[in-house]
Amino acid sequence: MPPLPLTINLHSPRFVVVDKPPGLLSVKGKGPDKTDCVAERVRAHFPDATGPIVVHRLDMDTSGLLVLALDADAQRDLSKQFEARTVHKTYTALLDGTLEPDEGTIDLPIRADIDNRPMQIHDPERGKPSLTNFRVLARENGTTRVEFTPITGRSHQLRVHAAHPLGLGLPILGDVLYGDEHSAPRLMLHATTLEFDDPGTRERVRARSDAPF
Repeated sequence: MPPLPLTINLHSPRFVVVDKPPGLLSVKGKGPDKTDCVAERVRAHFPDATGPIVVHRLDMDTSGLLVLALDADAQRDLSKQFEARTVHKTYTALLDGTLEPDEGTIDLPIRADIDNRPMQIHDPERGKPSLTNFRVLARENGTTRVEFTPITGRSHQLRVHAAHPLGLGLPILGDVLYGDEHSAPRLMLHATTLEFDDPGTRERVRARSDAPF
């Protein structure tokens, strides 16, 4: 079995939880320069994996926990858990500025900007419902460390909810799309915790990866 160039956080016969580094795609993109991704690396490491293995995704610039299935039944089971919103996820982020409220909920419908992909925009009429809970962890040197708990799972949801004036009004440091790409060496967003039911035993699985920033 070739070495897996990813950190394995948890592993069972039915699934694997990896710690995705920033800058790596979750799945293959279009073009020969976008073939390297988490899914292909996991397939190479687990050649006996069957069926589709992708359950959810992280933005390329986001780091942290990602679960992949190792058989088709596990993939269906885990996907249904995400659809039913029984999977619990938290993210750690560093915001560009000082956030006043200690906690709250962001309710900001968003949709794809069809004229400027991959951007997402706030649209109160045609946007999909998008909810995020937030909690301040620390305020330091003009930045705010927050914990995000997404209730829905829209593309770029946390990034838009952080940056938009009707959200927190403070972009995530290093965000090349919604903030100042020069404010940090990377997007300061990390998938920190992931909880779901084991598709075989039904026991609750809890994975954690502390933010590297």
